[in-house]
Amino acid sequence: MLKKLSCLFLLCMLGNHAFAAENLYAKNYKEQNDGHLSSLQSNPDTKMFVSNHYDEDNISMLENGYDMMGSSGFEAGDVAAELALQHAREIKADTVLVYTKYASKNTGVSKLQLIKEAAKAGKELTEKDMKGDGEQYKYYASYWAKLPQPLLGVHIVKLTQVEEEKKTALKGLRVLAVIKGSPAEKAGIQRGDSLYKIGAIELNKPEELSTVVRQLQGQKVAIEYERAETKVVTTAVINQR
Repeated sequence: MLKKLSCLFLLCMLGNHAFAAENLYAKNYKEQNDGHLSSLQSNPDTKMFVSNHYDEDNISMLENGYDMMGSSGFEAGDVAAELALQHAREIKADTVLVYTKYASKNTGVSKLQLIKEAAKAGKELTEKDMKGDGEQYKYYASYWAKLPQPLLGVHIVKLTQVEEEKKTALKGLRVLAVIKGSPAEKAGIQRGDSLYKIGAIELNKPEELSTVVRQLQGQKVAIEYERAETKVVTTAVINQR
């Protein structure tokens, strides 16, 4: 009997350690794509910023030459922002942006979940835990890596048109962001423009843009785009890697 109690005590201690060490930012992390993006530096000096301007921040990061590696989102009680920074360092991100929003007070359902998690981890609940007066928050963090010099310097999306609950593909690519100092910015292209052609190549899919700028590295090319329903033609010198 003593042996069984000793084993149970050991399991509870291990459970407590696992519970305390769990990083919810790491647990809920999802990569943006299959590219396994990370910093160009082997040991980046990762920066953390706490904000509440999600959309503006995303555009700003894209314009400054970063791309999103992935994100973490979850709802919980008090979670330190430093855990997001810890995870960012583990995945070699250059920057992590952290957002926190009030959700609600603990409810009976959340208390039941708290009891289940505590039992699973062998964690002893306090009277404060059971009172149900703890605050619940929505947490979100986005992780970013600095990109190498862009060939053209635009982030784009396929143009679509919604008609009678159906999406219809349109010609062209909408510019979501223009990287500062890039050939695209120097050519006068702005966020919100619609790209139609580079040289003689029509642009209808994002992959078509990627292909043509790789083929035209180092060359001066004509770019046709639309702004405020007016067609414009400009020129840009595509970077070379």
